[in-house]
Amino acid sequence: MSVTVRLLATGDGMAILSWAAEGGEPVDGEDLRRVLSAAAEDALAGGLRRIEIVVPATDWIARRAVLRSGFRVEGSRRSVAPADRGAFDDLVLFARLGTDVVGGPHGFSSVMNTVLPRKRVIAHVLIRDAEDRILLCDTRFKSDWELPGGVVEPGETPRAGAIREVREELGIELEVGQLLVIDWMPPYLGWDDAIEMIFDGGRVQQSELASFVLQDNEISSVALVSLDEATSLVTPLSHRRLSVAVCLPDDQTAYLEDGRRM
Repeated sequence: MSVTVRLLATGDGMAILSWAAEGGEPVDGEDLRRVLSAAAEDALAGGLRRIEIVVPATDWIARRAVLRSGFRVEGSRRSVAPADRGAFDDLVLFARLGTDVVGGPHGFSSVMNTVLPRKRVIAHVLIRDAEDRILLCDTRFKSDWELPGGVVEPGETPRAGAIREVREELGIELEVGQLLVIDWMPPYLGWDDAIEMIFDGGRVQQSELASFVLQDNEISSVALVSLDEATSLVTPLSHRRLSVAVCLPDDQTAYLEDGRRM
């Protein structure tokens, strides 16, 4: 089988790489990998800085060959490629830069890092008063209340993310303590599944709340509430999780799924 490649320059050192098999025969994955690898190497050595390839999401043979040629997934265009019976397939965008590491353990890991699932990690902090009331934040972007904290940034540790979020939301520097809960959260309201981590934030007094500098665009108010009072403020999942966190013995961490012990 013979595969013909086409390189369409788009300016600024960029180009789009495509291919076709002679006679319309099915493309062999290994043959395609060799052709794409050679074409990419030649084009990048010749002065291009970026090459793109677009592949239908359903073409697994081509997708694998493109990945094995050192191209990395950058995203997808949903429902744009005409398919059978009036349906439309997604297109997956791959790209390879002249500066990308290709081959060897680093190259393999860098490519696979763009393909394999990456879960969101959310780090919250459980702050209580002497009566074991829980500090909750009334957020401006949703109806339920939640603990201070938020999504951990790429390359940031969960503990550092919790400290940063508390600083941003409440305007205080907090020494985050023990990890209390790790909870797997199922998909919810358009969000994919995620990992929630709750750290111990120590104790606070009611009088201290007035000194907090709230993040105006996110937090409208904070309050100390009992676990029973929190029932009407937080989601059922959050309440299940809190019910475990507030009752943990010292120096213990609970693993949960959907707020339930496993």
